Amino acid sequence: MVKNQLIAGAALVFIAAVGFSVKGILVKIAYSLGVDAVTLLGLRMFFALPFFLYILVRSRGSGMGWMELLAASGLGFLGYYVGSFLDILGLQYVSAGLERMILFLYPTIVLLLSALIYRKAVGRKQLLALFLSYGGIYLAFMHDASFNDKNILLGGLLVLGNGLSFACYLIGGGIVIARIGATRFTAVAMTSACMASVIQFILLRPLSALYMPLKAYEVTLAMAILSTVLPAFLLSAGIRRIGPERAALVGAAGPVTTIILAYYLLGEPISWLQIAGSILVLAGVLIISQE
Repeated sequence: MVKNQLIAGAALVFIAAVGFSVKGILVKIAYSLGVDAVTLLGLRMFFALPFFLYILVRSRGSGMGWMELLAASGLGFLGYYVGSFLDILGLQYVSAGLERMILFLYPTIVLLLSALIYRKAVGRKQLLALFLSYGGIYLAFMHDASFNDKNILLGGLLVLGNGLSFACYLIGGGIVIARIGATRFTAVAMTSACMASVIQFILLRPLSALYMPLKAYEVTLAMAILSTVLPAFLLSAGIRRIGPERAALVGAAGPVTTIILAYYLLGEPISWLQIAGSILVLAGVLIISQE
């Protein structure tokens, strides 16, 4: 029974990691179809909104006051609206593989923010993990620079901004989740992010921007379901079965999956620099995740 639970949990986390990894590929495909960042984010969140509203209605109950509602909404706005928009903008400049590697750094950002906010000392093991992780990102930047003539530094900073937003979401979310529960917190946060994305589209784009090829709608719908809704709940279900430590190990498949898919679907090259950088990033993040 325990073995079956471990296998099922690992499978759920792996599928979630693949789902999250596909996002960068789909964004690149959407860009190739002429979809801009504002429209892309607006459509993605519009398609995802009904799912989170349904979960929100189903999970209603006592224990959530105005303060909790505002906190969860604000964290969702920061972590999933601001962060997602920065990420989509960054993908205009960097490869899908580099984007996923930078996002995988979020445990190191949580570590640094916790050390800054809570005055926690950073030990030698953690310093080693930071050195490995950011050394790996440097190699990945060198790889991108070898074939990408765009402003990869700007793109990398935009994606890193997403990682910072998500790290703040995790740190603040831990407090709110303890009061209202994970399901309601996620539903409120994601509903807030979805509504902000749709409002941004309404304010910044004319309705004529929706005249796009059918394939563009297929891509954004796939982003909403395969890379937004399903992974969020599959990851939670997997963590409940195998715990966050094992989930971190399985989740390491995410950046590798993105690199492989980007090679076959987008034609992004793979080099020894990128492979070495990936190994260093994965090693550093996994060291921190096992703390």
